[in-house]
Amino acid sequence: MFIIGTEKLGVSFGEKTLFENVSFSVNERDKVSIVGVNGAGKSTLMRLLYKREIPHTGNIFLAKGKTVGYLEQQSPLDPEMTVLSAALSVFRSLTEEERRLEELSEQMKLDHSERTIAAFTALQQHFERSGGYEYRSRARGTLISMGFGEDKLNLKVGELSGGQKTILQLSLLILEEPDILLLDEPTNHLDVRSLEWLEEKLKKIRSTVLLISHDRLFLDRVTSKTLEIENGHAKLYSVPYSQYRTVKEKEREIWEHHYQTQQKEIARIEAFIAQQKRWNREKNIIAAESRQKALDRMVKVEKVENLPESISFQFTSAIESGNDVLSVRELSKAYGSLSLFQKLSFEVKKGDRLLIIGANGSGKSTLLQILAERLSADSGQYRYGYNVRMGYYDQYQHLNENNTVLEEIWEDSDLTHTQIRSLLAGFLFKGDDVFKEIRVLSGGERARLVLAKLMQKKVNLLLLDEPTNHLDIESREALENALTSFQGTVIAVSHDRYFTNKLANRILSFEKDGSVSFFSGDYAAFRSFAEKTEPSSSESLKVPSRPSGNDWEERKKKKQAEEKRKNRIRKIEAEISDREEEIRLLDLEIQKNITDYVVLQGLYEKKEALTKLCDALLEEWSELEEN
Repeated sequence: MFIIGTEKLGVSFGEKTLFENVSFSVNERDKVSIVGVNGAGKSTLMRLLYKREIPHTGNIFLAKGKTVGYLEQQSPLDPEMTVLSAALSVFRSLTEEERRLEELSEQMKLDHSERTIAAFTALQQHFERSGGYEYRSRARGTLISMGFGEDKLNLKVGELSGGQKTILQLSLLILEEPDILLLDEPTNHLDVRSLEWLEEKLKKIRSTVLLISHDRLFLDRVTSKTLEIENGHAKLYSVPYSQYRTVKEKEREIWEHHYQTQQKEIARIEAFIAQQKRWNREKNIIAAESRQKALDRMVKVEKVENLPESISFQFTSAIESGNDVLSVRELSKAYGSLSLFQKLSFEVKKGDRLLIIGANGSGKSTLLQILAERLSADSGQYRYGYNVRMGYYDQYQHLNENNTVLEEIWEDSDLTHTQIRSLLAGFLFKGDDVFKEIRVLSGGERARLVLAKLMQKKVNLLLLDEPTNHLDIESREALENALTSFQGTVIAVSHDRYFTNKLANRILSFEKDGSVSFFSGDYAAFRSFAEKTEPSSSESLKVPSRPSGNDWEERKKKKQAEEKRKNRIRKIEAEISDREEEIRLLDLEIQKNITDYVVLQGLYEKKEALTKLCDALLEEWSELEEN
């Protein structure tokens, strides 16, 4: 059932049109990702849907009585509130009912009238049905799952970092469970543990979700539809992100085939018309006019639009390092009483792709800053090998705010003006963009500039601290390709699981207990090993319920309900298996008919219907499993 949508939506800034004629509709409980390059208008669309901004053209429709929650970039919370009190503020009505129950309880000690007892009983029943006995546990459990340990629950909001404020806002939205959740980059500041917990929560939540994220694995695991904003237009695909990429590529191939076929037909008709006109007899003129009319009536296939530009670059080293790149021996670092790591030792060889992973605040970036000679260790030592030339990507992007883009490269380069302009063009700084001051650049532009500075240094060891932050998906893929072809060694900190899985051949994991472990292999193998040896890192919230009666009749009813639930789960699993087999066969048919647009359209419609049915069954299965 429809819940939110747009009709011919348009936004312009001066003479520049950001997007126009954007029309789409989203149904209840849909999970939709909004994708597009940086600057395409994703965040603007999100603000329009939340009515923070007004479109220049078109309309936005919201189903009657539906509530909307929005993850804001700037925290609206009172800086004097504690983390826990901020979470409990979501349950204001329950807090008020709880206070009223206490008042009635005190009143009943003196007043035993039926009216007072009835008021207390009615309010208590409503309080119970509304989750009054669980809301405090829910609040604490959600905060802890999102990285706010018991020692952080009483911190004031004003004492939190920018990332922690974002995570707190996200926690509050999850607790509120509005009908529609609008999430703009919810994964930016989450470590892997919190990210996996959020994935599970969003998959099960009853709210409709529209989210912007550059985390490809997150998009695939959470969303089932993809809204693309590209070249000022929008299109909704009824498939998750990875399938959307495949479908889009096939559609472009089909479109290009139709366009080229029609262009050949147009050229043939125009040649016929020209020939008939040269002969210039009456019947030739009539034939030419007839063909011209047919040509004028022809519905023209538009030329396929060019894809948005993406960055293109590669890392090259001027000299080859020795086989022993880095030796770390008993390295320790602490801040006051907080110990980040102790007696850390490891070796890095030429060609290694060492990915450092772990929870926020565990010491990953600190280790990289020590190795980049930006910080000093408390004890221990590290030594670089023969001919090692190191380059460091700092996630905090320390740039001279007063410089222009061109000046920032010029001050740290031996390149000529022409070479610098060519370098910057590869990172999408073209024309007057090179004269922009650093202070006005977006996060994505700053990230691209830092990469440009690093690329021209010609190093053979790259230290990368969260290099994919602020990059759109296309730029992340360009970075991955550049690192894959890089002949040197890479040590990187990242929470991007797709990036880590594609790049890593060794893992350095900062564990929850403060220890550090090594694993030789890629990220997928590491996760498989970790799941066998440890409890799942994705912790589910276990909320205590109020004790129920122990009478025989109630136990009998519960047993029957449980048996019914298990039977339904078995039936759903069998039906999902059947439907997935049908989808597999349809995919084979799609491959066979890839050039027949009419047949292909029918096959896609069947696949979409089956996919929706599977999604509904999976959702019901998840709810039954959760209960």
